[in-house]
Amino acid sequence: MLEKARSCYFCALKFKKERIMFGDMMGMMGKLKETQQKVEDTKKRMSTVLIDEKSSDGLLNITVTADRQIKKIEVADELLEDKEQLEDYLILNLNKALNRASDIYDKEVAAVASEGMPNIPGLDMFK
Repeated sequence: MLEKARSCYFCALKFKKERIMFGDMMGMMGKLKETQQKVEDTKKRMSTVLIDEKSSDGLLNITVTADRQIKKIEVADELLEDKEQLEDYLILNLNKALNRASDIYDKEVAAVASEGMPNIPGLDMFK
């Protein structure tokens, strides 16, 4: 009789432990889903974040969004006279603007993603 009672006690403990683990997993899945939605919202918001990049002499001004879409290019009239100089200015300043946009995008998305990541050893890729 004692064996049966002991066996039932351990079964109850095992059931309770499994229920706790399952509940934790469901909570974690809910948090991951919530984090995924926040990341998607942040990505959408990046299309409204504007980044301006001006050449050092102010002859070229480029505006891009944080999700790397070119919104505006303003070229001074004097740059229009020299095709090679204009091309060099465009390449240099577009790359600067797009690099800044990428940095902002990556940092914002990583920050939101790391907030919602569960604390699982070995899975700290966003921290």
